[in-house]
Formats: sequence, C-alpha cells, structure tokens
Amino acid sequence: MHTAYLTHPACVRHDMGAEHPECPERLIAIHDRLVGQGTMDYLQSYTAQPATLAQLSRAHTSLYVDEVVNAAPTTGYLRLDPDTQMNSHTLEAALCAAGAVVQATDLVLSGTVQRAFCAVRPPGHHAERSATMGFCFFNNAAVGIRHALDVHGLERVLLVDFDVHHGNGSEDILANDERVLMVSTFQTQLYPFSGENPLGKNMLNVPLPPRTGGDLLRQAVLNDWWPAVNAFKPQLIYVSAGFDAHLEDDMGNLGWRDADYAWLSHELVNMANTHCAGRLISTLEGGYAIAALARCVNQHVRILADLE
Repeated sequence: MHTAYLTHPACVRHDMGAEHPECPERLIAIHDRLVGQGTMDYLQSYTAQPATLAQLSRAHTSLYVDEVVNAAPTTGYLRLDPDTQMNSHTLEAALCAAGAVVQATDLVLSGTVQRAFCAVRPPGHHAERSATMGFCFFNNAAVGIRHALDVHGLERVLLVDFDVHHGNGSEDILANDERVLMVSTFQTQLYPFSGENPLGKNMLNVPLPPRTGGDLLRQAVLNDWWPAVNAFKPQLIYVSAGFDAHLEDDMGNLGWRDADYAWLSHELVNMANTHCAGRLISTLEGGYAIAALARCVNQHVRILADLE
C-alpha cells in the first residue's frame, strides 16, 4: 500500500447552505465510490491533522489567517465573499484541508508512502495570499508546497492544476517563486476571468476555449506541459485535482470525459516516475456533478495507487 488517503470528518460537516454546489455530498459520494469499488482496501487511510498558523502563514499573510480564524461563527452562517461562507465547522474543515496536504508531504518525503490523495473540502486554489474566493479559504496546495520547500528543503516542486477554473490563488501566492513550476489548463471566458496573462515566468497556463473536448487537453499536456516539466526536473509533484471540466458538470463547458481524466492521471504518474521517484500528492479542488466526480476521483486514485 504505497498510496495514502487523507480526509477529516469536519470536511463533510462544513456546509455553505442549501443548493450550494460545493456541498458535503461531494465527499460522501467519493468515499462511497472508493469503498464500493474496493479501492479503499488498497489505501493507507489517515485522519488529517489541522494546519498550524505557522504553516498557513508560509502561503498567506498572518493578518489574513487571523481574520479567517477570528471570523468563524459558532452558529449560523457568515458570508465572507459572494460565493464563500462559513458555518460552525468551516474553520476546522479549512484547517484540516490545508493540514492534509502538509501531512501528505511529510508522509511522502519520509518514504512512508509514495503518493497521496487528499479528499478534502473546502477546496483551495482560488484562495489568494490575503483573500477568500470561489469557495476557498486557505490555499491547500500552496500551503503544502511551501512546507516542502521551507521545511523539507526541496529545491524544485511542480504544481499541476487541471480544474476548469484558473487557479488564481495558487498563481497569486507562487508566481515568481523560482523553486516552483505551475502548469495548468482551464476554460477561457470563465470565472475567475484570469490566467491568460500569467503573473510570473514560472507559470505555464494553457487556456482552453469552450466546447473543445479532451483533444486539446491532450495536446496541452504533450506539447506544453511535458517539455516544461522535463526541463524543470521536479523533485515532487502536487496536483490541484478539479473534475469540473467534465461533460456532465454544468460549472464549465469543456466536455471532458472519464477517459480524458484517466489518461491525464496516467500522464501525471508518468511525470512523477520520470522525475521524482513516483512521488505525487493530489488534493481535491472542484467537481460538482456528483456521479461524475465520484467516478473520476475513484479512477484517479486507482491510477495513483497503480491499480489501473
């Protein structure tokens, strides 16, 4: 069992209100699918530990971290931006979502496991250095990456983001950090309406027009991502795994299918095997068509675990 599965009960208790697409049912469906398909039998399961304020402050300003912590309500809901609100469980969930990626980093770099999937919510890739945004409070991937760089002393870390929405928060935090290469695909003319003009030379963004399907994804990976990754030679790969470019997901309009996500997952494992002894950490971002999300996460995790 060389692949870890990290989650926390608070990640299900976090709720942003009826009809909100970023809902607890997302994680419930993923768990049920992994159990029902027997995938969980091949994973090392861990309860995520909360990120510390020091760990969060490597990616966010200390003032911002304090603001989020102090805003947490004890009852009801508190809205922080038009898309993002807290209930009484949100703070614990957000701390454990970021902490899961830190914990996964320690597990992978200690050699305890080779790969990890963090089944967490709230997601993170829209959270900027000092702002909530797009359902996100703390930037889970960026917190983990800075832990790998600043605590473990890695010199080259790759972040891959294939969510249908541009990871503006990750770019805001990691742009011009020469220890990081970020490669991404996302749909053009879609929230958060950024990414076509990258903020740093270490950002390789491949915007994809609507209704183009999986063929352009494959071209981007083979023609753009692979050459950059080969030149960079990462020591560890992080993945912001969003599944909302799926044909069944109405949050975007790229029309990817299950087979596209499977192909992409195999390519990411190939990158990890080529450059960093197979070491890869994936953390859940978007994906709001519940059935498609559960299917695609299950096959993603099975591929990480070398079961497919």
